[in-house]
Order: sequence, then C-alpha cells, then structure tokens
Amino acid sequence: MARIAVIGAGMGAMAAAARLAVAGHRVAVYERTDTYGGALRRVERDGFAFDTGPGWLPLPAVHRDLFVKTGKEPLEACVDLVQVDPSSRHVFADGTEVSLPDSSRAGVVAALDGALGPGAGQRWGDFLVRAGEAWNRTRRPLLEEPLWPNWQVLAEREPYPAVPHRKLLRTRTAGTLAEVGAWELRDPRLAALLESYALAYGLDPRATPASAAVLPYMEHAFGTWYVRGGMRELARAVYERCVARGVEFHFGTGVTGVLEKDGRAAGVELAGGAVAEAEFVVAGVAPGVLDRLGRGTRVRGDDGVPAQRGAASRLTVLLALRGGRPEGTPHRTVVHAEDREAELESLSGTSPGLPARPTVTVLRPDDPALVPDAGHEAVTLTSVVPAHTGEPDGAAREAFDRHAERLITVAERAIPDLRDRLLRHEVRTPADIARETGAEGGAVPVPALAAAGGRLLHPSNGTRLPGLLTVGGWSHPGGGLPHAGMSGALVAGLIVEGPEFRGSQ
Repeated sequence: MARIAVIGAGMGAMAAAARLAVAGHRVAVYERTDTYGGALRRVERDGFAFDTGPGWLPLPAVHRDLFVKTGKEPLEACVDLVQVDPSSRHVFADGTEVSLPDSSRAGVVAALDGALGPGAGQRWGDFLVRAGEAWNRTRRPLLEEPLWPNWQVLAEREPYPAVPHRKLLRTRTAGTLAEVGAWELRDPRLAALLESYALAYGLDPRATPASAAVLPYMEHAFGTWYVRGGMRELARAVYERCVARGVEFHFGTGVTGVLEKDGRAAGVELAGGAVAEAEFVVAGVAPGVLDRLGRGTRVRGDDGVPAQRGAASRLTVLLALRGGRPEGTPHRTVVHAEDREAELESLSGTSPGLPARPTVTVLRPDDPALVPDAGHEAVTLTSVVPAHTGEPDGAAREAFDRHAERLITVAERAIPDLRDRLLRHEVRTPADIARETGAEGGAVPVPALAAAGGRLLHPSNGTRLPGLLTVGGWSHPGGGLPHAGMSGALVAGLIVEGPEFRGSQ
C-alpha cells in the first residue's frame, strides 16, 4: 500500500483518488479552496441555484464506469441522471430555428430538413457517419489509453475522412472544421451548427482540425445528460464516493511544492511549512501552477508535448426570472452569432474588444431544485471570451458588464420576454474561474484532438520526475467532464499497474 498525495480536488483528481483508494492505497487530497469539484461549482442566491461550470454531461459511460469500479452503488443510485431531449435548440443568424432530437439520426435528419430545406438533414447525417469514423480511429488513443510515446502519429494524421472537393482544376479535402462546413455541409446554418462545437471551447474553426468532428458525434452517439439538482450534484457524488473509500480531504490547504528525493517525487510541501510524505504525487493543476510547484521544467510531461496555454475563457450571466419555465422548453439553446467573422476575429485576437453579437448558449434546466417555487426560472447564459489575467480593474469590469448586457440582448432571441421577466442578474468573469481552478486568466482546457501538428494534444500523465503524475483537463486526454474522468482512470492505471498499463480493454 502506497501513500499518495493528490493536489487539487477537481473532477479528474477525485476520479483518480477514488480508484486508487479502492486499489488499496492511502490517498490524501490537498485542495487550496474550501470545496471540491474544480470548475463544477454552484451559486445560490435567494432560493435560486445556478451551475457555473458545465451544464450537461456527455458520454456518461465514463462516470458510470467510475462508480462500478469503486463501489456497489451505480451512478444512477447516487445521482438522478436524466437524458435531455431535445439535445439542443439552435437559433441561426437568419432567424431560422431548429430543435434536434437526442440520439436519433432519423429524427435529426427530419428536423433539419423541415427547418433548413430538403437535403440539409441528409448532408448532416452523412457528415455524422464520417465523424463516427474519426471517433472510431481516435477514441482509444485520445480517451482510453495513455498518450502514445510516438504521439507524432496522432499529430500528423487527420482521422476525419473528408469528401474530395473539386474547384476549378484542383481537388482538395477539408483540413479544418470551417472547410468541412463550407465544402461538405454547404449551408451557412449547418456550418454554424458544426462550428459551435469548436466555439464552445474557444477554438477558431478556421484553424481547428477536421478531427474536431468527434465533438458533435459524441453528443449524437451517446446523448446529452443532466443531473437533477444541478451538475454540481455529480461532483458531490464523486466526492462522497471518495470519502466512502477512505480518501482523506484537506480543504483550505495549499500545496507550495513537490518534494523530490533520490530522483523521484517524495511528497508535497504545504502552505505553512508542513510536509506530507508520499510515494506518488498526483497533480490536478493548471500548467503554470505545476511549473511553480515543480520549480521548473523538471515536472513537465515526459513526451515532448508542450502544455497548452492561451486557451479561451468564458463569461457567464446568471439570470433570476419571474414566471415559471414554459412546458417543453429545451434545456439548451444556442443562439448563433449574427456576424461570424467579427466573433472569430475577436477570439483570435486579430480584432480588439468583444463582439457585439456573440454566440450565446442559453441553459434552462427543467429542475425544481434550482428555483424557489414554480413561479420562477433560473437561466444561465454563457459566451466564450479571451482569457483575462488578474482581477478585473474598473475598465475591465465595465467591459465585462457591457458584454453581459449584450449576452442578455442576444438571449432575447431565444426568450423574447426576457427583459420583462428579469429580477436580477449576476456576472461571472474569467477571474472567477481563475480563483476556483487556478488556471491563468480563467482559461478552460479543450479536449485532446488529433492532427494539427499536435497543437491540440495535451502532455502525457507521466512527467520527467518519476512518481509525479498529472491528472485533469490540462493533461491527457484534455478538458471536458468525460475526459477528466478518463484522466483519473489512466493515472490510477499507471500507478497500480505501472508503465506497462495500456488503458481499459
């Protein structure tokens, strides 16, 4: 039985802690904030409750596996997990609207044909078939296995089987998500639907590899899920599973350094000078934090994949509304930008400032636990913004407040009576994300994607310092709830079975 120190109580770190405890190890988690869950937080005000992190759960099999492997009670016995249908509603720039049924190819094809015209659904359905091929080619190396030592193969090969596109005397195949939309979907609204999956992570579809087709495929193939009581309930369930398995939690306990002895990790130094010795250290922190803890490059990945930096952040507006949620309201509505180029130029840094009419995700959960009574509704608006280092000064705060007003205006395209119903709103900036997660600028990690020269891969879970491993969204396989859960499984496997561990079978 080894002593294992886990830095951080994010979702990936807790997944690793639970699995390691079940394997017989003595696990202690050190979290600098006063609670668990990382980005999966909740704000409560006057009977209203809001998720401030992910608002739905893709690929629930990852967390089902965690609960099966760590105890008798399955995931559904610990949380009220429900499938969301429709999976999403989309309001396009020209005013066209469509609601997409969950996990039904025929239903999606029919909905798109009805809203966008004959043939639109078939083109999207054919695209999903090709996206499924990309998923099958990359699922194991990018989600279920430790990062390959020859990861350059993933970096160089584009797994998406693009359709040849002939223009004049040249034949080309799509290499970016934007080209897939333009050449294969051939409808600006279908292209906007596709690109929204990249935009949700702050990725510019003009530079995002076609392999990102796996993001809409995951939703289509495995459904969209929600945990009643708010997604924070998932974090609560994982935390309680850790406690039940004997994991010790030390909240309000920052780690200031990783101890090294005889060329390997030997524990952690705690704020205040105390030391916690351990045979293994698992770090669930952002790259900049890991650099400080390891005092330099010694702790970075042992594979040559650079840590991702410069990722985008999110601005979130929490709305308390009078009047109940109308029957049949979709859980998630994406209101697409009216000026695509302006939004992309802003996110890429080419154009200063924030776009006047950004893409906005409107979450309206059907959940009585989030409101004081049936006569009220809790709504969350989210838009991607550039990461912002440091606490907002007066000018930055005013800019965020102005942008929040823009989000509310955009959201009126989905909720026409929004302004009349609005009781109050609260703005959550990148600084709030930075305080909760430790990520510089409030950056949000993206899932690992193949191709693009490896630019969207994440460092492996092992490091150059033996005994120190990394977990969570900033290491393989990247950001997102399923990916965080798999990072915990990979780290546990590498510790329990050693370097020869090759992932789940």
